[in-house]
Amino acid sequence: MLEKLFKLKENNTSVKIEVIGGITTFMTMAYIVALNPNLLTNFAVGTPLWNAVFMATVISAGVGTLLMAFLANKPFALAPGMGLNSYFATVVATIAVASGMTYEQSFPAALSIILISGVLFTILTLFKVREKIVDAIPKAVRLGIPAGIGLMLVNIGLTSNAGIYTADGGPFYMLSQFFSEGPSATLATMGPEAYSKMVLYVITFFIGLFVIAVLSHKKVRGAVLIGMVVSAVAYWIGSFILGENPFAALSTATWMPPFADMIQTTFFKFDFKGLFSIGIFSAIMTIISFCMVDMFDTIGTLYGTAKKANMLDENDKMPGMNKALLSDSLATCVGSVTGTSTVTTFIESASGVEAGARTGLASVVTGILFLACMFISPLAALIPAPATSAALVYVGVLMMGSLKEVDYSDVSQTVPVVLLLIFMMGTSGIGNGIGIGLIAYTIIKVCTGKIKEVSPLTFVLSALFICKFFITF
Repeated sequence: MLEKLFKLKENNTSVKIEVIGGITTFMTMAYIVALNPNLLTNFAVGTPLWNAVFMATVISAGVGTLLMAFLANKPFALAPGMGLNSYFATVVATIAVASGMTYEQSFPAALSIILISGVLFTILTLFKVREKIVDAIPKAVRLGIPAGIGLMLVNIGLTSNAGIYTADGGPFYMLSQFFSEGPSATLATMGPEAYSKMVLYVITFFIGLFVIAVLSHKKVRGAVLIGMVVSAVAYWIGSFILGENPFAALSTATWMPPFADMIQTTFFKFDFKGLFSIGIFSAIMTIISFCMVDMFDTIGTLYGTAKKANMLDENDKMPGMNKALLSDSLATCVGSVTGTSTVTTFIESASGVEAGARTGLASVVTGILFLACMFISPLAALIPAPATSAALVYVGVLMMGSLKEVDYSDVSQTVPVVLLLIFMMGTSGIGNGIGIGLIAYTIIKVCTGKIKEVSPLTFVLSALFICKFFITF
């Protein structure tokens, strides 16, 4: 049955490899289970809204990933997108101020935006408009997408996950101060307790990274997952040595899923009238912004991860792209109905791909684990940040290998690629990187007398991004 559904032999994989890949992807994405409700509710942990968004997060991630498995047969996982959730929270707050409602009261109005954008995505996908947009992205920009995503993964791993980001030091705190000023100066600045914890994070991060690198060099299947487990065990041991119990939260954890809070607070709770309290034009532009960001984030993630997995055909296209895009758009609709921001394909899927995942069976494993979080959510918190970080950084480094295909003698390739890399990592937005790459490519081609090499749709996309970046409404 599995062979018939997922074509394992055709994709040169096995059940064991797919299961390992699915677990690996879940472990690198598990942080979203708690982080998304924290962001969307301003860290109102334990409140009905937080409980509702938590349930919406795991349900939409689980259902969306299963859609990807059975509709597209791809090893990609979906969940409420980072960046888009922060933007969503800002929109909720804006609607609350404009309408005089509380944050909780304006939440359904913002969910209306997600529903509309999800429906628009689905329509565009069914008419294969999104697929045509993919085809309009020139090779110069396509070459930069995987590398840009790789840099984002490294950035996420080093700053957001590995413990080297602190409120006092800012991004790359460990790199700029810990190594340059030395242990003594850092200890004096941070104090013994914070310093000890940072050292534990840093050491266990490097342990995981080096284990993954060495095992991958030796062609060991599941190297990423093994490295994460080794890093996690090292972290747990270190925590006990420092006098902390990493499993303490399990004793007071609540294991029953809060279905009632979701049904009463966010399930099918839309407020279209409240949406337009910010003005019709502003509401329309907000919807378009969500559409553009999600569309290009998804396109970039799918293309970049598929290239890493050698899933592209001889024309540099991913077979079944439209089905993958359809899975993504339907998942956004599921997210809006249950009560969360835009659901999108996660770049962390690359960790599962690196572990060997090649079919939708890996996504089935990941999706089931997300749904299981409804009942075992405290276990997800046991995966320490350094373990996740080691996987993200390693996979990010591998994805930057696409830069070897760039023709550095061609300025119409090098300038768009460099700008794409800078903007993608600097703004933490895949869509932003693609946008600046398209603009640079189009302008350079026009100014060098090669306007015929630019397709009409590429001109349109470049113009839309110019409006998005530089025109204030």
